[in-house]
Amino acid sequence: MAIEVIDAAGLKCPHPIFRIAIKSAEMKKGDILEVIGDCPTFESDVRLWCKKLNRVVLSVRDEKFSQKRIQIQF
Repeated sequence: MAIEVIDAAGLKCPHPIFRIAIKSAEMKKGDILEVIGDCPTFESDVRLWCKKLNRVVLSVRDEKFSQKRIQIQF
């Protein structure tokens, strides 16, 4: 199981989702992707993407400077 991190802070949606989609091609079952973002719709966009693709949102944490860190399990 690998843990990968994408820092998408400063990017406006849908760009964080594009980065997640590109990285998802490399992820294996059980891997975890942590994504950091600060777009106002970041959390809801990630949750919708995960729901559509049967991925699991493990956690959502508030970070500094209005950022969120979301863990997605593949």
